[in-house]
Amino acid sequence: MVLSDRTIKEEIDSGRIIIDPLGESCIQPASVDLHLDNKLLVFRNARQPYIDVRKDLPDLTEVEEIAGDTAFILHPGEFVLASTLEYVGLPDDLVARLEGKSSLGRIGLLIHSTAGYVDPGWKGHLTLELSNVANLPVTLYYGMKIGQISFLRLTTPADVPYGSPELGSKYQGQTEPTATRFYKDFSKER
Repeated sequence: MVLSDRTIKEEIDSGRIIIDPLGESCIQPASVDLHLDNKLLVFRNARQPYIDVRKDLPDLTEVEEIAGDTAFILHPGEFVLASTLEYVGLPDDLVARLEGKSSLGRIGLLIHSTAGYVDPGWKGHLTLELSNVANLPVTLYYGMKIGQISFLRLTTPADVPYGSPELGSKYQGQTEPTATRFYKDFSKER
């Protein structure tokens, strides 16, 4: 069941859902608007001939900051990682869906490729996978509305929520855009 605005407010007021900062006008009928933070991870293709998913590639990306009212230009076909300005925390009986703003989708800006699902127990800033599928460059500004998050109640609380030690949750507590840590999956027993 998707939570309504009333239930979202109740969950925030009780401290079960954390969204910080939370703008007064950000709660929508069944979601909460989220904003773009100022750091981006930009891929530097010339540094690597290919991406080997079994290796940590710390030089694959570099941080760029959006300064003040200066725009970051996302070119057609370009892909960058960003993060939400907001810290998001979920209890063990709620999951969330991160979706793009339809107004931005209508100009070709996608905010995630596959990472739209937020596990119960999540705590941190959400990493965004920004892609420009339009034929023209798109501007990105610090603090702009970038997406919306909706919440769904589980049938029971999760036995092992995200962040539990036995899960080895790779992204719990992240505070800025975080590059892939998929390579860590290869060090675990299969």
